[in-house]
Parts: sequence; structure tokens; C-alpha cells
Amino acid sequence: MSAFGLLFLTRDGCGLCEESRTLVTAEAARRGVGLEVVDVDSDPDLRALYGDRVPVVLAGHAREVIAEGRFNRRGLRRALKSL
Repeated sequence: MSAFGLLFLTRDGCGLCEESRTLVTAEAARRGVGLEVVDVDSDPDLRALYGDRVPVVLAGHAREVIAEGRFNRRGLRRALKSL
């Protein structure tokens, strides 16, 4: 992953996660940043923190939450600009 990257937390069988994944993938590519996709159920700590909140987009080394639940391209771009 690049110095600045996105972590996209998803869950198998989550329809909203699938819809959001296309958007997050496109925005990461547009900005030229790394993207890691992780199933929240694969890690007990992530599941405890974000399990009911997926999809979740975290940014940077601090893993700041910049989007979660239902979000759109405009909101995601605005959140990415503020970093």
C-alpha cells in the first residue's frame, strides 16, 4: 500500500458493501492511492469495532473513518479532499 491508502471494510453477503466497493475502488484509482479490502469478519478486533457499521472506509495511517454505511461519490470525494 502507498504512504496514503484506504482500507475498505466489507462483509460477505452484504449488498450495500458490494454497491459501495465499486465506488471506493474507482475513487482510490482516481486519486492514485492504495486500497485494501478486508472482510470485517476475518478479524475479531475489526468485527468488534466495525461489525455493525459496514461498509466502512478508513484512511491514512491513523485509519480515520471517512465513510460508513450508505454513502455516495460526492460525499466520499469531499471526505478524501479534507485529508
